[in-house]
Amino acid sequence: MAKKKNRKVVRYRRPLNINVGMIIFALIFAYMAFYVYTYVRRDKIEFYEVTEGGIVNDQRHTGVILREETVQYTDRAGNINFYLQEGKRAAVGTRIYSIDETGTISSLLAEQAGDSISLSPENLASLQKELSAFSQTFRDEAFHEVYDVKYTLDSRVLEYASSDALKNLDSILSEAGANFSQVRSSASGVVSYSIDSMESLEPSQITAETFDRSLYAKIGPRSGQLVETGAPAYKLITSEDWSVVFQLSPEETALYQDKDSLALKFSGKDLETTAAFSIITGADGGAYGKLDFNKYMEQFVSDRFVDFEIITEEVKGLKLPRTAVTTMNFFIVPRDFYASSENGSASGFYKEVYGENGSTMELISPTIYNADEEYYYLDTEDSQGLKAGDYLIKPDSQERYQVGAMESVQGVFNINRGYTVFKQIEILDSNSEYYTVRRNM
Repeated sequence: MAKKKNRKVVRYRRPLNINVGMIIFALIFAYMAFYVYTYVRRDKIEFYEVTEGGIVNDQRHTGVILREETVQYTDRAGNINFYLQEGKRAAVGTRIYSIDETGTISSLLAEQAGDSISLSPENLASLQKELSAFSQTFRDEAFHEVYDVKYTLDSRVLEYASSDALKNLDSILSEAGANFSQVRSSASGVVSYSIDSMESLEPSQITAETFDRSLYAKIGPRSGQLVETGAPAYKLITSEDWSVVFQLSPEETALYQDKDSLALKFSGKDLETTAAFSIITGADGGAYGKLDFNKYMEQFVSDRFVDFEIITEEVKGLKLPRTAVTTMNFFIVPRDFYASSENGSASGFYKEVYGENGSTMELISPTIYNADEEYYYLDTEDSQGLKAGDYLIKPDSQERYQVGAMESVQGVFNINRGYTVFKQIEILDSNSEYYTVRRNM
């Protein structure tokens, strides 16, 4: 009888096979991941191509205009009518306005004007110029200025229309027997109808609040308007001398403290000029700039605030980003320690070297980076073994100099040759982003 076969199944253990390729791939992946991580985290080196140019640091300011101006008030009530336009010069005895106590002049003006009121080309050009100047300097955050301009333009149009009509009314008023009072100028000066209660403001009374234009209000009667006794009628500017006071930051105070004049450009006026400059202290203790003029006053007769730029001279040179500039330290050695070998084949400095037989002199030629009238600047990284504490010996003398004193030099790294070379710079001008440096350094 045949034996039964053993049907027990034994699991076959497969031998451990190490996949070398997967291990190598894992190592390469880990290396690449580490390299990418370190690349992302490390500081990036940026390259910059040097260009010629300059830095313009023109500063924009808003100033307050101060003049010698006196407000004139009415001595009776009635309808006021002006004979002289804004900004015109009046001599002593010039008729400025009249007060109509009965309303007769206003009625006659209406009859004379009818529907035929028109402005001369000169008047239209003046209005257009004022609108153009306002549009060039308008800012959304100063929308309240629109109302001041609207008031000024309304007043101008009424003045232009009524002054032209009034020129021909003298004979008509005499015939009609109108009861009115004419007011004439008691002094010579420029007439303005823009009254704002700042006519007596002195430079020493200026504060930061003075420049808050949201608090500013301008008043003044219009032709045909009913006024009370003692109401402001007009103001007379009696001098060509005027000033502009503006706020100064601490940086600007330091920048302009040695200046006695500044070049300016007025926004919207197509005017560039130079003004005498001084720094004053306001009532709040702040520093303010004061610009003094002796002409152009008529162009600003209706303004209290004026926008302008201070023009600074553009310095020409090489333009570099501030982030590219760094400093390096160099050993400084007196110039008279420089020497040549006896046969003249080499030059450098005699270094004191100590050996078994005592001290000897060794001529070394470290890289001389720069020189001034007193010292040579030696590169600390290419000094042929020269280090702090070593002694140099002066030629034909026993005088010694211990190396150690260092001087910081400002410069940039030049990479034209494919490797970095430190180059000293001389800064001519700067702003928050760039330096202008001297050429051929």
